Parts: sequence; C-alpha cells; structure tokens
Amino acid sequence: MIDLRSDTVSQPTDAMREAIATAAVGDDVYGDDPTVNELEAFAADLLGKDAAMFVPTGTQSNLCGLMAHCQRGDEYIVGDHAHTYSYEAGGAAVLGSIQPQPVRMLDSGMIDLDHVRSVVKANDHHFARSRLLCVENTTDGKAIPLVQLEAGAAVADEYNLAYHLDGARLFNAVVELDTTVATLAAPFNSISICLSKGLGAPVGSILVGDEAVVAEARKWRKMLGGGWRQAGLLAAAGRFALENNVDRLADDHVNAQRLADGLAEIDGVDVQARNTNMVFANFSAAIAASPLASAAAFGEAMKDHSVIMSAQESTTRLVTHIGIAENDVDTVVAAVRSCLAS
Repeated sequence: MIDLRSDTVSQPTDAMREAIATAAVGDDVYGDDPTVNELEAFAADLLGKDAAMFVPTGTQSNLCGLMAHCQRGDEYIVGDHAHTYSYEAGGAAVLGSIQPQPVRMLDSGMIDLDHVRSVVKANDHHFARSRLLCVENTTDGKAIPLVQLEAGAAVADEYNLAYHLDGARLFNAVVELDTTVATLAAPFNSISICLSKGLGAPVGSILVGDEAVVAEARKWRKMLGGGWRQAGLLAAAGRFALENNVDRLADDHVNAQRLADGLAEIDGVDVQARNTNMVFANFSAAIAASPLASAAAFGEAMKDHSVIMSAQESTTRLVTHIGIAENDVDTVVAAVRSCLAS
C-alpha cells in the first residue's frame, strides 16, 4: 500500500534494522545505556546545545520541555493551531497545570509577535505568569526562516520569556532552507526533534537544550513514565536516522511537488499548497462531479488502487516520506484520476 496519511507511517530500512539488531545496550534509568548516551551527545552537538534527552514520543518531549520551563499556574504562549496546543491532548494544562495562551499564526507558520506582545501578562497576582514562548517549525509543512525565529527570540528576551521550539519536522525546514540544524536551533532554549517521521526511525524523539532545562526535564520524563531500560535498540535507530536520513528529505520535497503538479492537472482538484513534504488539496468539486457520494467513498475507492489517504470533505493532507518513491507518486495521480472518472 502507498500510505500518504503521514510521514509517521514510515518503516525502518534494512540498514536501520541491522543497526538496531547490533546495538550495545544497558539500563538507561541508571544512565548505563551506551547507545542512548551516544545518541544524546550526538544530538546535542548537532544542534549546538549543551544536553539532550531521548524520549518515546514528540508529545512527551514537548511536555517535558514545557514543564521544565514552567511551574504550576504559569503560562505558555503558543500558536492557535500549533501541535502542542491543539493535538497533544491538553497535557500542559492537565499534567503540568500550565495555562496555554493561544495567539494568531501567520501564513508563514510563525506566530504573530504583535499579538504575543499584547497578551504577555503584567506582574500582577491576578494573572498567570507568562514564562514561555513556543514556536513550531515546520508547521503544516511550512519552513519558518531564521529571521522570523530570531524575531521571536527578541520578543522572548524583551519579556523575559524562555523560548521553546517544537521541531518535530525541523530537518525538513533545514533541507528546505538550505541551512544547518544548529543555525535554526540557535535562538531557542529548548528544541524537540522527532526521529520517527521523515527521518524514518520506528519510534523516539529528543529534547535538546540548555543543561539546566534538560536536567529538569529528566525528572518530568521519569514522572510521565518515560524512563527507558535497554533503550539502546531504539536509540541506534535514531542515531542511524540522524546520520543517514536527513539529506534524503529533499527527495520527499521533490515528490511532494511532483504529486502537487500531477493532481493540479485533474479537473476539479484544487491544490491549495505544497509545503516541504506536504500537499494540501481539495477534492470536493471533483468528487461532486463523479459517481462517488462523499470523500469517505473516495478514500475507499483509492484503497482499491492500493493507496491510503485521509480523504476529507474540505482539505486533504497528503504526506510524502521515505516509503514513497517517484513511481509511487505517479501511481497515486493515476489512481485519483481513475477513481474520480469511474
């Protein structure tokens, strides 16, 4: 099956599986797993930061970062449709007692810094204390350039806020902007990177940042059930991903453009955006003109052509990844054309 639902469906390659099988392991709760220790040191050096912490998921990585920066009753300022605010089950509020203050997000994916300035709380006991500014890069596949990230850092400094990056797909931004990950990470006190999306590892994320922040985050990782034992098996996959699968993200971006171009040639298909490895398309007009009754029926019809997608009545997101080749893109376009014409 050609699965376009997300880059989280990517599978480890044979070479990555070999790295997993041969990894040296120990008990990471005791700090004894050499492969985890090597991964954390490698990631910290790669991003130009003091320390790093390997965790099971991106949600846990972000939550540990937020809880390391904020105390109960504090506030973090975040984009109004950012992942940490909208798609992480309210963990900051429920588990951290941290109040989210959503702000507008711009077309670029960056948060509206003028809006940020207007919501930072005064030093008054009536208010939650504004402690942290949170940005996501990429967001909806949009790569936010360094100048905008640095502008956010200036606002954070102006109001004495810490600065956190949800960088689940940060390496897509690195490739798209033709820069280094250390450059995009430089303005931030903490950064969460995901290994199990475009980088192709089976599981895992890393929180990278200042020594004190990561040390505090380790306490929260343990409390949240994230203490690893022989985690070197998974860390080996993460190290392989960082060393071998970053540059190839450019292939995903090329395939996304190829997919967008192909879909745009089909009557009734409105390709709204192509951002790094994500294509956003509206199939509603084409579905209405076809024998298909709904987006759900369209999605089922595509399965008959060995294509899985999260077809929506409005905008559908299609994501290219390590498991999608150029010929797969052509197969998808042909399948869409066939389903909408049949």
